[in-house]
Amino acid sequence: MDLELNNKNVVITGGTKGIGLSIAQGFLDEGANVHIISRSPGKALVSKQTKQYPGKGFFYQCDVTDEQSLSACYSEILTNSNNTIDILVSNVGSGKSPLLPINEKRDWELCWNTNFTSSLNAARVFSGSLVKSKGTMIFISSIAGLEFIGAPTEYSIAKAALISFSKTLSHRLAPDVRVNVVAPGNIFVEEGTWGNKMQENPEKVALMLNEKVPLKRFGLPEEVSDLVLFLSSSRAAFITGGCFVIDGGQTISF
Repeated sequence: MDLELNNKNVVITGGTKGIGLSIAQGFLDEGANVHIISRSPGKALVSKQTKQYPGKGFFYQCDVTDEQSLSACYSEILTNSNNTIDILVSNVGSGKSPLLPINEKRDWELCWNTNFTSSLNAARVFSGSLVKSKGTMIFISSIAGLEFIGAPTEYSIAKAALISFSKTLSHRLAPDVRVNVVAPGNIFVEEGTWGNKMQENPEKVALMLNEKVPLKRFGLPEEVSDLVLFLSSSRAAFITGGCFVIDGGQTISF
């Protein structure tokens, strides 16, 4: 199935590891020009990707929670993309936060900025270009934003707000821009949270998967990437305002 993503200009925030990296690799494999934004250095990684994949990769070191810094990055991306941006994937996020009922203000603000403000800034900076290109905007949220799964309070609320934000933007930016959100469940990344938990207590993790996840396994970053690529493509031209869960059946609400 041809997704018609060849030569599309794709911006991915948080694209140097985990789900973001897999999404970047997926677009590169489809022949897209992928503009990766991350706080972590990644030029060597993007150079390697460019050699391995049909698409062309660019890297920009930037903190997306800082709108002024992101605006400067945006100008650089326009230079490298012939002033055209077709797809935005906002992927920055972290669930690392104390498990208190209501955390201290500093912890709350840090989590909120990482999981919501980063996407707000990206939408604000890139939406104008997406309107011009009749493009697509995708946010990566979490099933923690849909129902209680024991995640930190502020993380769950930020992810819920992101889902609401996406739904609202899908109306505000229509018919020019399609806006959707993907809500992953437990995705295994070797150097990530679940990779660490597997090393610490594999029996406990296996029990959780057996009891909570009908498919009884972790999801893979590539599986999230496949969903994002489809939603970004012309094959999904009538899909906007949706929240797409990819969790092996873990969520139980309708």
